[in-house]
Amino acid sequence: MGKLVQSQLCLGTRVTIQVVSTRPKDEVDIQMEQAFSAIRFVEQVCSRFDEESPVRRLTAQVGNPVTVPVILFEAIRFALQVSALTGGAFDPTVGQVMEKHGFNRHYLTGQEVELAFQVEESVSYRDVVIDEPHRTVLLLKPLVLDLGAVAKGLAVDLAAKELSDCEGFSIDAGGDILVRGQNPQQEPWRVGIAHPLRKGDTLVSLQVPDMAVCTSGNYERVSPLDETIHHLLDPRSGTLPSDVLSSTVLAPYAMLADAFSTAAFILGREKGLQLLEDVGLQGVLITPSLDLHMTSQMERYIYARTNN
Repeated sequence: MGKLVQSQLCLGTRVTIQVVSTRPKDEVDIQMEQAFSAIRFVEQVCSRFDEESPVRRLTAQVGNPVTVPVILFEAIRFALQVSALTGGAFDPTVGQVMEKHGFNRHYLTGQEVELAFQVEESVSYRDVVIDEPHRTVLLLKPLVLDLGAVAKGLAVDLAAKELSDCEGFSIDAGGDILVRGQNPQQEPWRVGIAHPLRKGDTLVSLQVPDMAVCTSGNYERVSPLDETIHHLLDPRSGTLPSDVLSSTVLAPYAMLADAFSTAAFILGREKGLQLLEDVGLQGVLITPSLDLHMTSQMERYIYARTNN
């Protein structure tokens, strides 16, 4: 059983795909490139850092229903569903707050995104209206959509479809991981949860079958304007949650795990775990004391824990 590994810069991070297969290398190489193409396509459509992207162009059409690409429509629709379910703890209209804190530069070019209008201070997911039969999106107020907590997972899921006939593979997109089949040792894949206080260390190792594992942590991205501000802001108040350091969620698909790891982080230990239980997902939240707070069935996926 052969193993092939490729990495590319996409989605603001390094994406690594590992494939385990008995098929010829050239065939697997083609599939891996198709997987990366799927990731780049989602990024092209959903990136708020690209002024030519459909999501950025949508920003300029306040008050007008806009027909958008299918990928963008599905990302927005799912984001709004999670927003309603969490009472706005998860909210894709947080874009202008993110930009105010310095999260407004393209990760490859460093170019700063500039708005051509003044956005509203008070906006929420309720200011985004979708029309499913016509596949349109209507913005009721000037706002900036940030689909990062949905689009990355969606990109990973689409990449996985391109690799679906491989015996085993893993896709790692900087905290969003999806595995299928078995690893090169013919065992279930092992996925590490990063130590939130020691860069490069692993606090918990999981052993997971055919599943997405997504982690949201306050150590992942910090503001270039103020290192005490991270990217996981509470959209309802603009404040920084301090109840947990990281939130990891397991789900059948990466888009699901991605969105709910963010939502659970924002909601905090008690409400975050309750949300996961309510929607039937498993996860673990790590507090500042490095205690692990898990959903009812999460223990079965724990392979090993390191000393704090």
